[in-house]
Amino acid sequence: MKKTLPIIASLIVLGSTAIFGQGKFSGYMFGDYYYNVGRDSSFNHTAPSNSASSSSAPGAKAMQAFQFRRIYLAYDNDISEQFTTRFRLEADQGALASSTGDVLSSGKVSVFVKDAYLRWKNIFSGSDAIFGVQPTPAYDVSEAAWGYRSLEKTIMDLRGIVDSRDMGLSLKGKITGDGMLNYWLMLGNGAGTAKPETDRYKRYYAHIQLKPTTNLQATLYIDYKDVPNIAAGNNSTTTTALFVGYAEPFMYNIGVEGFMTSQSNAFTPTGGSLGSKDGLGVSVFGSVNLIPELAAVVRYDYYDPNTNSATNAKGDVRNYVIAGLSWKVDKNVSIMPNLLYETYEAPVGKGEPDPSITARLTLYYVFL
Repeated sequence: MKKTLPIIASLIVLGSTAIFGQGKFSGYMFGDYYYNVGRDSSFNHTAPSNSASSSSAPGAKAMQAFQFRRIYLAYDNDISEQFTTRFRLEADQGALASSTGDVLSSGKVSVFVKDAYLRWKNIFSGSDAIFGVQPTPAYDVSEAAWGYRSLEKTIMDLRGIVDSRDMGLSLKGKITGDGMLNYWLMLGNGAGTAKPETDRYKRYYAHIQLKPTTNLQATLYIDYKDVPNIAAGNNSTTTTALFVGYAEPFMYNIGVEGFMTSQSNAFTPTGGSLGSKDGLGVSVFGSVNLIPELAAVVRYDYYDPNTNSATNAKGDVRNYVIAGLSWKVDKNVSIMPNLLYETYEAPVGKGEPDPSITARLTLYYVFL
């Protein structure tokens, strides 16, 4: 039996190589046991006017469950020196909390295509062209700098400001030969992850990255989402964002990300005329290694979906705090006890909602 197992493993590897070529599979999972320590009961029925339900975890107070929030499987292959490709599948049980989540009509978790793209490397000096379902330029850099997607999405992803993926064509590369200044341009459907396009309108993305040193980086991002006009006129959205991050590898990491978004003719103040709806968000995060295998992680988000001073735009601000430890028990396994705490601005004429508090024990592991 001891001799048989290595032979079987070798046959599986040879078989997959014959089918898929010399590419590489990768995969990871993360999930939790969570317990809702505190909730405002109105969130489980009708949320207060202009106030969002909790970001932290689904369910009422005392709700507890085990869940996988992401299951990821990808295949990367170098077709040639110039062409490389990625195909990635993902399942997301955490989306069960959303009416638009990735679930079947039966309520079971579904699998969807997260990435499916072809990269033409060095289409011209220092630049690559990418076609297909791919990351958008919005927060790819800041998410990598945050480093704890297993705990939470970055703020623009969490609040649904920009989709993490889009179907389209992008061009990215170096502006300077030393990589100190880089760019990323993209033309996408604007329909989100692997969703088919239903109209002629597109989303236009642009991103500049500055890396003056290996430890310090900054990005400036802008996009324009074109949509059909409404009776009042233009209804398109413009989003801008700025990220600055600094890291000392294996010691500490800090970052600040902020965004502003504006949708034309999307808000009518009480007694006023139709105008733009402007949103604002800021996220500050950091981690420090207490010992090589143990890090402390903290993050604070401020989010205001509508900054207008009108009465019917007030009462929608929320503050979100994440705090936890990340214990690397193996190079591919991490255990992360963490606490999620979200507060809500009092809607006009109503009391301040109770904060949402969730305790979690998160497990992250790489299986391929």
